[in-house]
Amino acid sequence: MTERLINTTKVNLSQNDCQVEAYLATPTAPGSYLGVIVLQEIFGVNVHIRDVTERIAKLGYVAIAPALFQRQAPGFETGYTPQDIEIGREYAWSQTKASELLSDIQAAINHLKTLPQVKKDGFGCIGFCFGGHVAYLAATLPDIQATASFYGAGITTRTPGGGNPTITRTREITGTIYTFFGTEDASIPKEQIDEIEAELKKYNISHRVFRYDGSNHGFFCDRRASYNPKAAADAWEEVQKLFARVLAA
Repeated sequence: MTERLINTTKVNLSQNDCQVEAYLATPTAPGSYLGVIVLQEIFGVNVHIRDVTERIAKLGYVAIAPALFQRQAPGFETGYTPQDIEIGREYAWSQTKASELLSDIQAAINHLKTLPQVKKDGFGCIGFCFGGHVAYLAATLPDIQATASFYGAGITTRTPGGGNPTITRTREITGTIYTFFGTEDASIPKEQIDEIEAELKKYNISHRVFRYDGSNHGFFCDRRASYNPKAAADAWEEVQKLFARVLAA
């Protein structure tokens, strides 16, 4: 597939209580494109997330990555040290709320709808780590028709801001969701992956669950020690198939 030339910029998404910054990547060639929301890890909209956003745009989508920690730490971006992880976890699990996250994602969708080159009838979503969990939540939004959730920890046990675990909202998913896990991921035991798969089957949600033997948490990120090139390449192919099959249908 020929990669498209793209433009990138930062935009502000209007919300009632704040302005949420987002990273936008758009093909330069005139045309009509589908939109994809990219959801960050606990490390913010950092180099890795911007790279993923750009890779998606080069495939021929308009991609946008909202800053999920805008209310807690505007402009937050960090690396992968143990200290960075602790800070990111504090923002993710102690200070965000599912309702605000969904509102911010909807704001990103609404922004894409204002762009003349973006098709208005169905959007994709991809998220990693904390963003993988949030992607599972985002799949409940009516506009989201195709979701790729990478190693979203805690889906079966909690939800941002507290309340019933995110898995209890599975029945609200209306599109197709693919989930990607590493079998060596200590933060997501096999039993939790099985529970997610069982719940998706229970409610007849269009889905696939991918398990990568020998892969750990963060296997898709080439800036982390846990990067697994083979698993990452296979998962990327599946993401492309998902978006092409569901969004372009």
